[in-house]
Amino acid sequence: MIDASVFAAFLVAAFTLCITPGPDMMFIVAMGGRGGPASGVMAAFGMACAMFIHTAAAALGLSTLFTLVPALYRALRWAGATYLLYLACKAFRDCSSPADEEIGHMGAGRRRAFWQGAITNLLNPKVILFNVAFLPQFVNPALGSVPEQFLLLGMTLTVIGFAVDGSIGLLSGKLSALLRRSRRVARALNVFSGTVFTGLAARLALSPGY
Repeated sequence: MIDASVFAAFLVAAFTLCITPGPDMMFIVAMGGRGGPASGVMAAFGMACAMFIHTAAAALGLSTLFTLVPALYRALRWAGATYLLYLACKAFRDCSSPADEEIGHMGAGRRRAFWQGAITNLLNPKVILFNVAFLPQFVNPALGSVPEQFLLLGMTLTVIGFAVDGSIGLLSGKLSALLRRSRRVARALNVFSGTVFTGLAARLALSPGY
């Protein structure tokens, strides 16, 4: 369905993109730093699942709605920025002790981290536009179904992205778990996370678009 040489080029390009520091990576670092290894990995998994949903939307042609209805792009962008500010406020207000953080690593904390990662990515219209701009470069209609090629490439990108971001979330979480033995450091990590979320919100809200 996809030429082997083209797929090999896609793997190289996808891996290069995934290891390049960017907003998603900063978000994962902040989540791992705030909630520990499990939160970092689950936030990465949530973002990966959202990425595949974006890919499916692109394969079905839903992304063209942004060009047809510019207000939809702006609305989604502001919704994403608002949600990031909400996460920032929660981080700034969190004065929990290391013991409280340990409780947060349990099932509820992991589910929360997953949904925070997923929602953040789903509410970022630039991820959809990225899929529209990047994936078609490796799609050849002459080789078969275009949606199926989109989905294969999207799944591959999702797996690579999760492998990279999950590792980063795990490492940042393990480091934070060591540092959080001090209440002062724990609060500093929350301030760092809140600052990252605020910066990402501003970047999304002020970025040019439709």
